[in-house]
Amino acid sequence: MDTLKQKPRVAFQGERGAFSEEAALKLFGDEIELVPQRTFAALFDSLQTGVADYLVAPVENSIAGIVQPSVSRIRATSLVILNELELQIDQHLIGCPGAGFDLIETVYSHPMALAQCRHFFKQHPRLKAIEADDTAGSVAAVIKEKDRTVAAIAGRHAAEVYGGEIILESIQDHPKNHTRFVALSVKELES
Repeated sequence: MDTLKQKPRVAFQGERGAFSEEAALKLFGDEIELVPQRTFAALFDSLQTGVADYLVAPVENSIAGIVQPSVSRIRATSLVILNELELQIDQHLIGCPGAGFDLIETVYSHPMALAQCRHFFKQHPRLKAIEADDTAGSVAAVIKEKDRTVAAIAGRHAAEVYGGEIILESIQDHPKNHTRFVALSVKELES
C-alpha cells in the first residue's frame, strides 16, 4: 500500500467557500486537495500548467442560464467530462457581524449570483449591485473591510468560512435554484 500517494488536486473557480468548492467536494469526496482559482481562465489553465489534476466548472443555472465563460472554454478544449452534479443554490445576503439590512447600501457578488437575485434588487432599488469575480471572495472582502453598509451575495458555506452574518436567507428569484457542475480531466480516470 502506497501511503505517500498524493491527494488528487481539484481546481475550482472562486475562493474557499464558493459553490464550486461544494460541488468539488460532492463530486470527488473529502480526500482531495482543493485548488481555488480566481478566474475561469486560470481554472482552465490549471490542468495544462500542472497546478491541478481535475477541475470542476459550473455550466448552467436554472435561473440565470448558461455559464458562458465556463461553457465556451469547455468547448474550446479537448477535456473529458468525468461526472456531473446538480447542486441546490441558495443565495444569501451576507454582511459583517452587526450589520443590519437597513444599513446595507452596496452588494457585491459574481454576475451569475446577481442574475439569480433580480427580483430582490427590483424590490430594493436603493441597493447598488456591483459585479465581482466570485461569490465567496465577495464575502471575504466584505468581512475584511468591516463596513456594515456593504454586503455580499453567496452561499451559507462562504458565510461560515469567513465569519459572515447571514442578513437575509434565500433571496434568489426561485426556491428551486440549481447549478449543474461538471468534473473535467485531460484524460479519463483510471479504474
